[in-house]
Amino acid sequence: MENYFIIHGSFSSPYSNWIGWLHDFIEDDGKQVYVPDFPIGVEYQNYQNWSKLLKIYVDLGLINENTIIIGHSIAPIFISKFLIENKLKVKKLIFVCGFNNYFGINEEYDTVNKTMYTNNLEDVRKYANEIICFYSDNDPYVKYEAEKEFAATIATEQICIPKAGHINSESGYDTFEDIVCYL
Repeated sequence: MENYFIIHGSFSSPYSNWIGWLHDFIEDDGKQVYVPDFPIGVEYQNYQNWSKLLKIYVDLGLINENTIIIGHSIAPIFISKFLIENKLKVKKLIFVCGFNNYFGINEEYDTVNKTMYTNNLEDVRKYANEIICFYSDNDPYVKYEAEKEFAATIATEQICIPKAGHINSESGYDTFEDIVCYL
């Protein structure tokens, strides 16, 4: 049976932005959805700690070829790196404002994000049938070129939403209707 995982970004939570709304939308449709609460903060948020948590779901058999994973901000590159390193195939990836090897947000974000980056991003295409990337042309945190390059490297479909910022609550995205037709 198809199931869903929604992964939050840096210094975020399963209750931030449109994640809670999307969780409820999927669950109300009778589908299984998981929203792990990953450790955040400079001492705790890193690839190793996030991987340990996601590996628990893999060991339980909950992430498999019937799984759709949705990720926001740093989550897309974390998910990509995790799938590549674990040679784990999933049904679909839906990424929102993804980026890789990008520095310049600020010192704290750069510190926690840098462990997530990978030099073989294109390899994630081996581990998902479909990869949809949403991004915006005016993200205040990650340059448009970085999000566009990320999407161009891996996406089977790219959707640029004009003037949507980081597609988060700060940009008015407590809900995210555009993502629904891609579930």
